[in-house]
Parts: sequence; structure tokens; C-alpha cells
Amino acid sequence: MRTEINNYIVVDSEICHGKPTFRGTRVMVSIVLEMLEARASTKEIIEAYPSLTERHIEAALNFAAHLVEKSFANMAPA
Repeated sequence: MRTEINNYIVVDSEICHGKPTFRGTRVMVSIVLEMLEARASTKEIIEAYPSLTERHIEAALNFAAHLVEKSFANMAPA
């Protein structure tokens, strides 16, 4: 089963055990987010994964932001 998250990210049960990846690659979104957490630059990420562009990295950040927003949307204020 395949789910299109956005123009750059897909979830496919046949690819990387169903983890979110960048369309047409086996590069997991989590890898890019971990690299950003480790303070890798966009240039370093693209050098490590030449199939990616700045737009892919932006899509990963937007995806993460959406997940955070969705995760806390139903929580009542303290």
C-alpha cells in the first residue's frame, strides 16, 4: 500500500518497511531529519544524498512540523 504524503514524501509498505521516504528513492525522511539535528547543512545532506534537493529537505521539515502539530492537536492545555 502506498500513501502520498506530499509531492516529495511517500509511505510505501514495500519500501523501507513502510517508513516515510522521498519519492523515487530509498532515502528515509528520518535520516535527513537526524542529519539536520546533528547540524548538517543542506549542502552536506545533498552531497550525501545527491538525489535530494533543497525542496526535499524543506518537505522533510514541513512533514515533521505537521506531525508535531497533529500529535498535540487534541491535547488539552495544562
